[in-house]
Amino acid sequence: MANLGKPGVVSTTPDAPATIDPNRPSAARIYDAFLGGTHNFAADRAVAARAVELLPEIPLIVRANRAFLRRAVRYATDHGICQFLDLGSGIPAEGNVHEVARSTTPDARVVYVDIDPTAVLYGRHVLGDDPHAAVVHGDLQQPGVLLDEPEVRDLLDLSRPIAVLMIAVLHFVPDSPALDSAMVAYREAVVPGSHLAISHVTAEARPELVDSVTDLYNRTGTPLVPRAHRQVTRFFDGWRLAAPGLVPVPEWRPAAGDLRLPEAIASVSLAGVGVK
Repeated sequence: MANLGKPGVVSTTPDAPATIDPNRPSAARIYDAFLGGTHNFAADRAVAARAVELLPEIPLIVRANRAFLRRAVRYATDHGICQFLDLGSGIPAEGNVHEVARSTTPDARVVYVDIDPTAVLYGRHVLGDDPHAAVVHGDLQQPGVLLDEPEVRDLLDLSRPIAVLMIAVLHFVPDSPALDSAMVAYREAVVPGSHLAISHVTAEARPELVDSVTDLYNRTGTPLVPRAHRQVTRFFDGWRLAAPGLVPVPEWRPAAGDLRLPEAIASVSLAGVGVK
C-alpha cells in the first residue's frame, strides 16, 4: 500500500488557526499525502486513502507529474530561462523549482503562488531568507493582482523570458470567463521566448479509471475537473507547443531514471510546454 503521509505537522504560527481548517480536505494537502509528506491532516489522508482504493496507481501518477515538473524546468533553463512563476505550486516536496533550476542556473529566481494557506506557510518556512525566491498567497485566476505583488515585481523581470508553470493545478479550476481571461493575461504579460508548462488530468482515454476519483473529489468540496485533450490544448492558444506536443505525462521528453507508468495509467494525465 502507498505511504499516504503522516500526521499533520503544519506550522502552528499564530495565523495558522485562522487560515487552516484541518477538518476540510485540501487539494494541496491531499497531494502532499500522495507523496508521503507530513503536511496534511486526517481529513486529507482519508480522501487520499479512498482515492487509492479507487485508483491504486494515483501516487505513481503524482510522482510522474513531479518528474515532468523537473523536466519542464530543465527544458526552460536549457533555453536560457532563469525566471519562474509557479502557479498552484502546492506544498514543497523533493525537487522544488528553485532547487532544480539552480542545479544548472545558480542565479535562477522563482516565485511560488498558491491559494492554500498550508502551502504558503510551509513554503515560506522552506525558503527562509532566500533572496531570490518567494511564496505568494493568491489565486491564479487573478493575474492582475498576482503580477503586481511586490515579491513578483521585485524578483521577476517581465521584460525577459519567464517560465510560467501550471503543474497539476488547472484541473482544480472550473471553466469560467475568469479562467479564460487569466490564461490570455499571462500570455500577454510575458515576452517572446517565454514558456508555459501544464500538466492536467484527463478522463478521455480511460473514463472508468478517473470518473470515480472525480466523484470523490467533488464530494469533498475540492472539485476535480478532468478535461479532454482538445480542451487542455486550448490553454496553449497563442503558444507554440514544443515537441512532442501535448502527450501523456511520462511521454514528455522522458529522462533517464524517470518513473515509467503502464500505458493505461499514463494516459490519465497530459503534459505539454508552450513557447511564445
